[in-house]
Amino acid sequence: QVQLVESGEALVNPGGPRELSCQASEGTSGILTMAWYRQAPGKQRELVASITTGGSTNYADSVKGRFTISRDNAKITAYLQMNSLKPEDTAVYYCNHYPAGNYWGQGTQVTVSS
Repeated sequence: QVQLVESGEALVNPGGPRELSCQASEGTSGILTMAWYRQAPGKQRELVASITTGGSTNYADSVKGRFTISRDNAKITAYLQMNSLKPEDTAVYYCNHYPAGNYWGQGTQVTVSS
């Protein structure tokens, strides 16, 4: 069973940065596309960014130019560097594979507010 543990919960001022980390427990995460998703209150979970094992990335239009996804295959860890945060980025952030598997973690709350 794959386990994914997100960290980086924070209250951030608008315009500020924050980095999230995702530690995967299962070795095959090193050969699968990793992704970050988020779910804002009252909204459906959405794909934020993804990264292949070779480092190719894709981003949702709403975060392009502000967020950067990266990964360390040896550590089976994925990261999401978020810059220029906006209140609308407030959400619970989850990592998973892409396409997502049925093994969501607890997520980590990011709140952007002054």
